[in-house]
Amino acid sequence: MPRPSAGSSSLCGLIVVDKPVGPSSMDVVRRVRRAAGGAKTGHAGTLDPLASGVVVCCLGRATRCVEQLMGLTKVYEAAVDLSAFTTTDDREGERVGPQKCDPPSESALRDRLESFIGHIEQTPPVYSAVHVNGQRAYKMARRGETVRLKARTVRIDTIRLLGYDWPIAQLRVTCGRGTYLRSLARDLGEALGTGGHLAALRRAAVGQYDLARAVIFDRLDSPITQADLLDPPAIKP
Repeated sequence: MPRPSAGSSSLCGLIVVDKPVGPSSMDVVRRVRRAAGGAKTGHAGTLDPLASGVVVCCLGRATRCVEQLMGLTKVYEAAVDLSAFTTTDDREGERVGPQKCDPPSESALRDRLESFIGHIEQTPPVYSAVHVNGQRAYKMARRGETVRLKARTVRIDTIRLLGYDWPIAQLRVTCGRGTYLRSLARDLGEALGTGGHLAALRRAAVGQYDLARAVIFDRLDSPITQADLLDPPAIKP
């Protein structure tokens, strides 16, 4: 597509950012917007502060592609701690049972992982951005309110076991929109009769936008020009 001239009002395209652990996805958007001279900016899929990896940011007219990009297949690398559940389904929460469990064999672990491939029913974590009666679930949970979330259908294409050294299982997961890796970690622990929470997460790709195309977070300290942007998908009028 033709490239408009540089300038905050004319920037149009995508920039893929390798988000470090700590900042939120909106922190990335704010840094991109500032580096782009105030250009309209949005992101195509939230990544939790405790996770790192690909955040696709859209600038200018390319923000119209956000929904399309959010529907792309995601690839994650996850470390699952099978020694305990937590209140948040990740390492940030309080550990809750089991007190003792027998480490499952690698064969048993592989068998259980197979059961999560395909279209499955998955309940989002209580500490998530899912809306409940017009409120975010995590805000209700932080106030001590009881949060009941409904299971929904998600798609998991592949799960590769990259390594297993009790209690950590290293996974590479290819999945569709709306899949929670924290829920997968929790549900895997339940299926194994152990515990299960997400110890670490890195998003390796959103569709064709992978880490090889990403800029590091500190790059956003310098101005962004049109030459720095990737072409977006076809933009509807």
